[in-house]
Amino acid sequence: MRSEWKKALLFIAVFLAAYYIPFQNPRIKQAILSAFVMLQDYAQKHVLFCLIPAFFIAGGISVFVSQVSVMKYFGVQANKILSYSVASVSGAILAVCSCTILPLFAGIYKRGAGIGPATAFLYSGPAINILAIILTARVLGWQLGLARVLGAVIFAVIIGLLMSLFFRKEESEKSAAIISETGESERPLWKTGLYFLSMIMLLIFAAWSKPKEPVGFWDLIYDIHWHLAGGFLILLILMLVYWFRKDEIKEWTLSTWEFAKMILPLLFVGVLVAGALMGIPGSNSGLIPSRYITSIVGGNSLFANAFAAVVGAFMYFATLTEVPILQALMGSGMGNGPALALLLAGPALSLPNMIVIRSVMGTKKTLVFVALVVVMATISGMIFGLIMKGV
Repeated sequence: MRSEWKKALLFIAVFLAAYYIPFQNPRIKQAILSAFVMLQDYAQKHVLFCLIPAFFIAGGISVFVSQVSVMKYFGVQANKILSYSVASVSGAILAVCSCTILPLFAGIYKRGAGIGPATAFLYSGPAINILAIILTARVLGWQLGLARVLGAVIFAVIIGLLMSLFFRKEESEKSAAIISETGESERPLWKTGLYFLSMIMLLIFAAWSKPKEPVGFWDLIYDIHWHLAGGFLILLILMLVYWFRKDEIKEWTLSTWEFAKMILPLLFVGVLVAGALMGIPGSNSGLIPSRYITSIVGGNSLFANAFAAVVGAFMYFATLTEVPILQALMGSGMGNGPALALLLAGPALSLPNMIVIRSVMGTKKTLVFVALVVVMATISGMIFGLIMKGV
């Protein structure tokens, strides 16, 4: 009965939107076009070479990584120093955006990872992108680059610890409910490790972006990134042919498809909504005019930092795009504090990201996670703004 009420309310909402929204209004037309342009850009740049490899990695985690292993390193009873250390610096290796991290997060969380290490991984994945941090320091100043990397690592640990503390009762129940696996895999550990390594390297090199500013080593890798990605793809295919049974490959494929069904529709809806509200990054094409945002985030007030953190949390940033966008905003008068607040909240969160997180760990945990990111980004922005004012 409850599901029928949801369907009825959805039908009513669609009808009212179709009936009352002034589609002839130029701003409305522009916002709708921006939403679909942003969705197309997302599909062209992120689905094939970021999300699909991530779905296969998540499917592999679900099928080939035992619950015992996940619980040992990321479970409630795991060594805190080890689990949070690994989770908080994972983004330095992966270099993914707030949406590509979602299948990987869902994979380890559903296999039994504690809410603390899982959310530390969820935050750090897109937040501690080495190339983005180097570009931040190069384009926006070394102070902001240093503040970004320190803030991101500290954030990941603190957010994970607080999430673990707030939901410790539920986590204990979840841990007790998980049935321990007694059987060991017939495949040697080094083979499983090489299988996952090949997929991770394929994801990294296939998604390797060309920086707008020359950054030496990264430009060199970009010139050969397709060759490297192709090499790891060939290695993966050879391993699947010689090391894996047909039934294992089928189970892996089905698990990957389950993650894709769960995440992709929500992501596409989220990208459309974010595109309509905020417009294409760097433009003034959304329902919310960018000049209002720029005028509000000047200075270093509590409101300016909080506003920058909230806007950053809901806006979608593709990998590396936050740097030129912030450069333009700071050129229009954005303060140092709000700039850091947006950097710490923006790349790690987005409206599409939040929608999917909710489907994985529920509304309550998602709201707490988002609130922690926004509050900590706000506080960090204010502290950084005061430091920069005194320099």
